[in-house]
Amino acid sequence: MNGLLVFGQSGQLARELAALAPEARLFGRTEADLTNPEGCAAAIAAARPAAVVNAAAYTAVDRAETDADAARLVNADSPAAMARACAALGIPFLHVSTDYVFDGSGEAPRAEDAPTGPLGVYGATKLAGEAAIREAGGQWAVMRTSWVFSRHGANFVKTMLRLGAERDRLTIVADQVGGPTPAADIAAAALTMIGAMRNDASKGGLYHFAGAPDVSWADFARAIFARAGLSPEVVDIPTSAYPTPARRPLNSRLDCSRIAQDFGIARPDWQAGLARVLQELETTA
Repeated sequence: MNGLLVFGQSGQLARELAALAPEARLFGRTEADLTNPEGCAAAIAAARPAAVVNAAAYTAVDRAETDADAARLVNADSPAAMARACAALGIPFLHVSTDYVFDGSGEAPRAEDAPTGPLGVYGATKLAGEAAIREAGGQWAVMRTSWVFSRHGANFVKTMLRLGAERDRLTIVADQVGGPTPAADIAAAALTMIGAMRNDASKGGLYHFAGAPDVSWADFARAIFARAGLSPEVVDIPTSAYPTPARRPLNSRLDCSRIAQDFGIARPDWQAGLARVLQELETTA
């Protein structure tokens, strides 16, 4: 996309955006340090792009519990500064958020206007970023997504492939349910949204985008092993049997009907995305 500036360079989403929009400018840490909000705003002002996507975030969920200041800078303060800089230039700004803004109660999919209640610092800082972007004015969109995977970086699929090849038996959490989402599909959705926003100043707002169908981590692991030709035994365990510094939401189901209605973007089939990622990993092995 001509004139697109992407914050992020080495992350899963940024790398998929680079593949789909090779003409986009990607700003890594050397071009824009996300712990420096003023520097991020200055980078936008200097680049004068036609649109901005923030694909960078502080995603170390457990480490954020003891590193709250850094998490807030990256997940809230810098996105707010980006949004204000885009508003000043009159250009669209799209930011990626998370299902962790919810408390994970119940079993119903959460719509965009459902009550929030983050369980930890990561979710709280992402929610603060959403609020600051809204308050910045201008044309903005926030896309909440969940359980991101790709051939890049560290993610559940790659961890399962490694552990499944090493072990005969794995215990996997079975009471957390959500939609695994291929990073490539998030990138495609983001580009579709940005294109529509550039053509129509009324477009934008808060949206959910996650893979279908919803599944537990344990059943997601089984699907990974089956498609990869691995055969470890998967033993279901509750979240309580796998304590972590930050609490995880049990219900990460997202109602994605609004993005379909406003942008014509359907929930991606994560099983097709998984097949694609496994093929990519095999090709690059």
